[in-house]
Amino acid sequence: MELFEKTIKSDLKYEGLIINVRNDLVELPNGKMAGRDIVEHPGGVGIAAITDNNELLMVKQFRAGPKKVLLEIPAGKLEKGEDPKVCGMRELAEETGYTSSEFFKVAETYSSPGFTDELIHIYVARGLRPTQGAPDEDEFLKIEKIPISELKEMVDRCEICDAKSVIAILMSEKYMYREE
Repeated sequence: MELFEKTIKSDLKYEGLIINVRNDLVELPNGKMAGRDIVEHPGGVGIAAITDNNELLMVKQFRAGPKKVLLEIPAGKLEKGEDPKVCGMRELAEETGYTSSEFFKVAETYSSPGFTDELIHIYVARGLRPTQGAPDEDEFLKIEKIPISELKEMVDRCEICDAKSVIAILMSEKYMYREE
């Protein structure tokens, strides 16, 4: 059996500043019809910025969805047609006040594929150097440097629940600076 669903009809229900919402009518693999509510999102980038002391630069900020302050990796939304690497380097500088000499992709993840097309590109940044930070006008952030080992324990205790951050933290040990 083919698993693909064929879109028969798509109606845009809401067009917003960051997302669009549409309702699709799809034909299932068995020939029956079903409805799908889909959130369209341009995608984003998250950065595991690793210091020379094997810490990650983390961002604390209020998040409207869960209505609480979360500890996350620096991240941002892709602009239409923007290269994810360019977006990530910009967001690293804006949110943390650092640039990096090494910047490479380590993962891609769909935030919640049951209802959104949002794809998040995850990068590692090493060789960090201070620069001028400039968060967006509507961003109020607190930057913290936290050892990767401590962050992994926080993930184990469910104190960090942001999916992109959990992925980046769990992967970051692989890219730490090694003691010689």
